[in-house]
Amino acid sequence: MTQDELKQAVARAAIDYVVDGEIIGVGTGSTANFFIDELGKIKDRIKGAVASSEATATRLRGHGIHVYDLNDVASISVYVDGADEIDAAGAMIKGGGAALTREKIVASVSGKFVCIADGSKLVQVLGKFPLPVEVVPMAGQAVMRKLTQLGGKPALRIKDGEPVVTDNGGHILDVAGLSITDPAGLESQINQIPGVITVGLFAQRGADVCLLGTSEGVKTLTF
Repeated sequence: MTQDELKQAVARAAIDYVVDGEIIGVGTGSTANFFIDELGKIKDRIKGAVASSEATATRLRGHGIHVYDLNDVASISVYVDGADEIDAAGAMIKGGGAALTREKIVASVSGKFVCIADGSKLVQVLGKFPLPVEVVPMAGQAVMRKLTQLGGKPALRIKDGEPVVTDNGGHILDVAGLSITDPAGLESQINQIPGVITVGLFAQRGADVCLLGTSEGVKTLTF
């Protein structure tokens, strides 16, 4: 199966976790986009969605799904999103799509986090995928120095010759060279650096379920 076929399979499987009549939290990225397309087929069963990025909100509206502002929502039954890496405890690296801050906020108010990913994303130790850190632009160099002291090799994310700017107006640092044996501890440590908006470690609030696309079909991991 191609990577897209694996993503399609896990997106379809995630529909089983959608709670009828509720508001669904929806992530950002290529795998989440497959889920949005599947959600569009059952949109009459749900009240609406909360989006983790402007891009996701646009795609949801394109399917005729009502998008709620999180401030107007008391709770979310389930949050469905992809991951750049996930370990056997459900801790994840996220932020390849530069939406890590809003993803973490939506996940924090959701009753259940369902991660959808292809099998290549399951790792023993997080860190081969460079760890995204969203920063206030004026703090970029100061935060990079701190991340270097932690053993990382940070680089400003550039696209088309310019720094990537998030929906929040932040910049993204991608930190290579880390072997993350204590994801929750490192999450706390990086979040405390002045100028950091969010680190793309989702360990203190990790996944509850991971639907993993493999050549043998969708495997369900629970944490």
